[in-house]
Amino acid sequence: MSMELDLPEVVAEVHAAFEEYENALVNNDVAVLDRLFWEDSRVVRYGAGENLYGYDQIQAFRAARPGNNLARTLHNTRITTHGRDLATVWTEFTRPGNSRTGRQSQVWARRPEGWRVVAAHVSFMDEG
Repeated sequence: MSMELDLPEVVAEVHAAFEEYENALVNNDVAVLDRLFWEDSRVVRYGAGENLYGYDQIQAFRAARPGNNLARTLHNTRITTHGRDLATVWTEFTRPGNSRTGRQSQVWARRPEGWRVVAAHVSFMDEG
């Protein structure tokens, strides 16, 4: 079985969804962030200091997260689509005044309501 990778129209859709996510993240638009995650008990988000299982835990984390100093610059962003319904997004980021580089990976799936994050991971590389 072969799968078409990186269909231009699908890459464009995922890119738009990822940009919406990124804009909501740096502006602490919790409602949009909640909407862009799959509303299901099987969604996961592993962060720099938390392991969240299910939409309810992710939503509670977002609601409690401080909304300041969220600006960041992305580097080396890669979007790969797998067919028409699945995509991965990998990126690195830096924050103003901080020398650490963060890494973020997301798996996006096309759902009836649109593209949704079904798994996410955030970590930081060691300084130096």
